[in-house]
Amino acid sequence: MDRPEERALARRTVLTGTAAVGAGLAWGGAGPASAAGAAGAAGRGPGLAREVVDAETARLERALLALRRDLHRHPEPPGCERRTAGVVARELRAAGLAVTTGVGGHGVVGVLRGARPGRTVAYRADMDAVPPRDIVGGGPAPAHLCGHDLHTTIGVGTARVLARLRHHLSGTVVFLFQPAEESLSGARAMIDAGVLDRTRVAEIHALHCGPFPVGQFATTAGFGLPGQDRGEVALAGPDASEAARRLAAELGALATVALPGGPADLERLVADAQTPAGPLARFVALQARAREATVGVSYRCWPQERYVEVRADVRRIAGSYPGASVRFPDDPFPAMVSPRAEGRALARHLRGAFGRSAVSTLHAAFPPFSGEDFALYLERVPGTFTFLGVRAPGTPITAGYPHYPEFTPDERAIGLGVRAMAGWLARRSARA
Repeated sequence: MDRPEERALARRTVLTGTAAVGAGLAWGGAGPASAAGAAGAAGRGPGLAREVVDAETARLERALLALRRDLHRHPEPPGCERRTAGVVARELRAAGLAVTTGVGGHGVVGVLRGARPGRTVAYRADMDAVPPRDIVGGGPAPAHLCGHDLHTTIGVGTARVLARLRHHLSGTVVFLFQPAEESLSGARAMIDAGVLDRTRVAEIHALHCGPFPVGQFATTAGFGLPGQDRGEVALAGPDASEAARRLAAELGALATVALPGGPADLERLVADAQTPAGPLARFVALQARAREATVGVSYRCWPQERYVEVRADVRRIAGSYPGASVRFPDDPFPAMVSPRAEGRALARHLRGAFGRSAVSTLHAAFPPFSGEDFALYLERVPGTFTFLGVRAPGTPITAGYPHYPEFTPDERAIGLGVRAMAGWLARRSARA
């Protein structure tokens, strides 16, 4: 929704670039620049000069804000991203990229080839909105409450910036605009369609909105996001319903961390995730619900090797109930584990671009109650997954925490994301 106060904030702090609430909040530190001026400053060291990327990003400010607001007004649930995909394809073609649509459903692939030799790297942006059942407390309709409208806008903005600078770009950058992340099916569909094999990417990168102050990045070297597992226990006998309730309580006791009950719990989780060897370094987040004579079990854990342990515990506890049968219909969905080397390199890059205070490091899987199918790309190639702070000053944590109905990201994060990813992708594609 484009409310008057949002327009005022955009005019005051984004379009003019004159206000800053944290490190590096202005869209462009160098001010507007022509393409010729940008060309003159490019090419110092690997990748592109930071001030060149900043200037090109600043030039796109208004268009990117308009794009994000358009996408926000037209949320499409997993697998239904037809309109969003059409908008993305139009933007990429206008920037001069080679575009393929209909990849793994409504996926869009844009390929940008630099003028100089180098490596092929990729950027993934997810496009779908949160379906009503996945909104905290439920919702009446799909809504962009996970920030995928920002992710898509940042991907388009990064492609446009690098396309403007392609004569100084080494290698190839592949942009993957992915459908159906919320259902954890879009990455598999695009991989099965051959997107990684055909483009031969050496590594892949992504940003995700997170409940950190705008102007902050949280890197995930060696950590990431948990996967998930589901199972069911069927009970027999005349007292099966009562037995199911008792079993659900026993299985629920396997959890080592509780679901957040409110903002204070969310603040604690964010702090715990940044604590080395803290309470989230190893955890089980488990729910068990009795439904007549069955108990449904769903859980996430870290590290992912604990799935074997948790399944064994479920079978052991259920085995004390005569006639109980346990079924896990599928393998656990894998955790997303970000490689250490690439994550640390990105942290160094971001500190150089935005200052040391703008970059924090997560020491645990975060947040503990959501999965991410970017995991499937990282099983094939190395890469990075970084949280982009979107929490506006003075707002409650739920304003920056995905899937909450109050989620209202600070739009200044768009420019920061474009600057971060354009500079990083150019550096990585130029790497020998």
